[in-house]
Amino acid sequence: MDKYELLPRQLLHEGTCTHENFFEPGMPDEADILLAHEPGYLHDLKAGNLSARAMRKVGFPWSQALVERELRIAQGSIQGSLYALENGVSMNIAGGTHHAYADRGEAFCLLNDQAIAAHVLLARGLARQILILDLDVHQGNGTAEIFKQEPRVYTFSIHGKANYPFKKEVSDRDIALEKGTGDQAYLALLEAQLEWLYREVNPDFVYFLAGVDVLETDKLGTLSLTLEGCRRRDEMVLQWCHGHGLPIQCSMGGGYSPLLRTIVEAHSNTYRLAQRIYF
Repeated sequence: MDKYELLPRQLLHEGTCTHENFFEPGMPDEADILLAHEPGYLHDLKAGNLSARAMRKVGFPWSQALVERELRIAQGSIQGSLYALENGVSMNIAGGTHHAYADRGEAFCLLNDQAIAAHVLLARGLARQILILDLDVHQGNGTAEIFKQEPRVYTFSIHGKANYPFKKEVSDRDIALEKGTGDQAYLALLEAQLEWLYREVNPDFVYFLAGVDVLETDKLGTLSLTLEGCRRRDEMVLQWCHGHGLPIQCSMGGGYSPLLRTIVEAHSNTYRLAQRIYF
């Protein structure tokens, strides 16, 4: 999508970021990918042996470039997680591939970047209790399935009740919102939930899926947040993490408003807030 090229250009143009703030991830260690995904699935994905039916569920035609892209996205979230441990926050311009299951892809998601990165932190003893805070308009069904037997990762999703996936998995905590839910109701709910999460989950690392498909302009979403409401959502999450000393890795997730400038502006707000709050 064009937003992946335009977002860094916008951030550089306006001075929110400098070239030194960006990094290009390499290829991940296969062992890290296998912490979250089945060996047979990864083998078939890399070799191009997935069935036509499996690729239809993904929504992309298979190509070596597509596989490399997904692997680099995952490595970006791994490296970003390590950076966040040192500096408080990190951002992945792509990522948020939360529909990828352990053994299959779905809905433009082939490898689950935040699930992989969370497993890496656990495997290296770098986190005790992880919170995956999924605020994309679509439920993180793949993420919920991957961690359903892992008590060290708490999966939390606020999403549109009428949105894909229509058969939802069970996260540790799911909140499905009615069509047309707007700024006031959404932000009041999120504020209360964040305090509950800190008290009851007590995480020491947070993954934030900051999808901007919650906007009222989104073609695929059913919620009705304004640009300012979406900005306040991100501010609330980042301030909460900063205030409690919780490292946070952010993946951008979805955004499908008709005007590309709306999508880029909404994602840019997340970066502007991170720069202001943390640096």
